[in-house]
Amino acid sequence: MEPIRKGKLIARLAGGRADMARVMAFRSAAFPRVSGREEDAQDALSAHVVVEGEGGMLAYFRVMLFGWGAGLAQGYTARFYDVGPLSGYARPIAEMGRFCVRPGGVHPDVLRLAWGAMTRIVDEGQAGLLVGCTSFRGADWTRHRAGLALLAAEFVGPAEHRPGRKAAEVVALAEAGPVGERRAALAGLPPLLRTYLGMGGWVSDHAVADRELDTLHVFTCVEVDRVPEARAASLRAVAG
Repeated sequence: MEPIRKGKLIARLAGGRADMARVMAFRSAAFPRVSGREEDAQDALSAHVVVEGEGGMLAYFRVMLFGWGAGLAQGYTARFYDVGPLSGYARPIAEMGRFCVRPGGVHPDVLRLAWGAMTRIVDEGQAGLLVGCTSFRGADWTRHRAGLALLAAEFVGPAEHRPGRKAAEVVALAEAGPVGERRAALAGLPPLLRTYLGMGGWVSDHAVADRELDTLHVFTCVEVDRVPEARAASLRAVAG
């Protein structure tokens, strides 16, 4: 991916030991662990994208591009979900992970540039799906009951592609009960998940508790060809 510039901002691939040390420090601050290191086996398989400005590193994500569905077994999502239902998918699949921004938030242009970079990678790789694990802060699912109920009611993916259960600690979204006030439930979803859903994305029928990171996450999938036309055009305008 060639760098993408907008004013004083730049989205580029990270590379080299010094760059990756900064990336790991940035990620460690965004994803504090109970124990262990932030770096994992998927890092060696990933392209690492940073968005930088006058304030230094402002956003980051990593992408793994798998040439066929079976390759997902090497990805991060496969640690927690049985991705077998996607093993026969005929087009490349992009797995996005560790999306994070500088503490305290960033200007919307930073997010636009990050998503523009993701769009360029997806398009250059001719990916048909964009997948990942999208996290709620706090592993106790009852804290997120309203959001999980909304996901169960409106956003669970098709049975033929939904990943199966694999993790030790899971909760069925249906256990969250009926949807209450929809606007409040939607506001309770993680911002990244709302972005995926706004692009026509869907989620698994269950969530996974990650006690190491104190998060609860759902498998998330966006079918690239089904992204609303206006949204796709906006993303590609940034991607260039």
